[in-house]
Amino acid sequence: MDRAIQHTKYLIAGSSHAALEAINAIRMHDAEGSVTVVTRDAHLPYSPTVLPYVVSGKSAPERVFLRDEDFFARNNVAYRRSTGLTALDAGTNVAQLTDGSRLRYERLLLATGASPVIPPIPGIDTVDFHVLRTLDDATALNAAIAQSKNAVVLGGGLVGMHAAENLVKAGAKVTIVEMGATVLGGYFDATASALIEAAFREAGATVLTGSRVVGLAKTATGALVTLENGATLDADLLLVATGVRPDVGYLNGSPIEREQGIVVDDQMRTSVPNVWAAGDCAQAKHFFAADKQVNAILPSATEQGRIAGMSMADDPGLKAYAGGVPLNTYHFFGRHAISVGSGDVPEGAEVVTHFDERRGRYLKVIFNDGRLHGIFSINQFFDAGVMCQLILRRIDLTPVRERFIDTPLAVGREIMSQTWR
Repeated sequence: MDRAIQHTKYLIAGSSHAALEAINAIRMHDAEGSVTVVTRDAHLPYSPTVLPYVVSGKSAPERVFLRDEDFFARNNVAYRRSTGLTALDAGTNVAQLTDGSRLRYERLLLATGASPVIPPIPGIDTVDFHVLRTLDDATALNAAIAQSKNAVVLGGGLVGMHAAENLVKAGAKVTIVEMGATVLGGYFDATASALIEAAFREAGATVLTGSRVVGLAKTATGALVTLENGATLDADLLLVATGVRPDVGYLNGSPIEREQGIVVDDQMRTSVPNVWAAGDCAQAKHFFAADKQVNAILPSATEQGRIAGMSMADDPGLKAYAGGVPLNTYHFFGRHAISVGSGDVPEGAEVVTHFDERRGRYLKVIFNDGRLHGIFSINQFFDAGVMCQLILRRIDLTPVRERFIDTPLAVGREIMSQTWR
C-alpha cells in the first residue's frame, strides 16, 4: 500500500443529519472499525433548518451545533473540518481531498448535501448578493439585515420566505420576487399559499408572484433589479433563494450513476461497490412515485443516513428504505403551516377541505382508498411525524374518517399509540 495514502474503514463525506445518523448506526454494530468524517464546513455539525434562527438572531451561532468534539472522541471518529472531496477513484477506493491528501476507504458514504442554485440572470456576476445554505451564510446575512433598508428576495420557497420575514421584522422594505404563480407552491395549494402571502403583505412586504428577473446591475447602494415587465427595484440587500441542487461536482468522471442526484437502491447503495449515498445529494425511492427522486428534507436525511450506516456495517437488522414522503413545517408571523404527503390527487381519491377565512385557518386532507395520501394546513395543528407514519404504514382511516378530519392531532396520535403497541 502507498504510504502516502491514509486508510480508514469507513469514510463519511459530509457532517449533517445523514452523516451523524450513519455514525450512530455504524457504531451500534461495529465499535472498533476506524471512521473518518470529512466536511467542507469549518464548523462542528449543525442543521440547515436552524439557519433562519441564526439569521434572525434567535440562535447564537456558537450554540447551534448538533454534536461536540467529545462525541467524536467517544465514538473514535476522526472529524476533519474544512476538508471536502475533490475527486473519487472508485476503482481503487481512494478519495482525493481539498487539502491535497488522499484517503483509501473500505466503505464510503456520500452525504455531501446540496448547494444553492445561482440562476443565469444577466448581470448577476456584477452584483453582490447573499445565499443561505451554511452557517457562515447565516451569520453574514444576520449582519447585513441590520443595515438594510430596501431588500429584494429572489425566490418564494422556504429559505426566501424565512429570510424575508426576518428582513421585515428588522424594519426593511422587502420585495419577494417569485416566478411561480404562488409562494411555497411546492408545498401548498393556491388557497393555503394565499393565506401565507396575505400575512406577508399585512406585515408590509411586497409579494410579486408570476414575476421573472431579467437583469441585474450594480449601483452605488447595491443592485438594480429589472423585472420582465420592465419594472425595476432598488436593493441594498439581494438574497438569491432560487433552490438548491445536489453537491456532486467531485464525481465528475466517476462511473457512479447520477441523474438529479446520486442514484441509490433501497439500502442507499450506489451503482459502484463500497459506495453509499444519503441525504440531500441522494436520489432514492419515493413513496408516491415509481421514479427515484431527491427528497431534500430532514426526516429523509436521517432515515437514509441510518439505513446507509446499517448497510455499511452489515447490520442484520437492516430494513429497506420505504421511500421518501414530503414533509415540511413552517412558522411565519406567529402562524404555522404544515405539509405532509403528496398534493397530487390520484384518480378516484377524495379531497376534503375546511376553510375558515375569517380566522385564517385551512385544512386539506386527501384520502386514497381510505388511506391518508396528503394533509396540509394553515393554523390547524397536527403532528407531522405521526401523519407521515400513517402514510408510510398505509393505515386505513375509514373507521375514524370524520373524527380524523375534525381533530387530526388527537385522532392521529390515538391511532399511532395503538399501532405502535
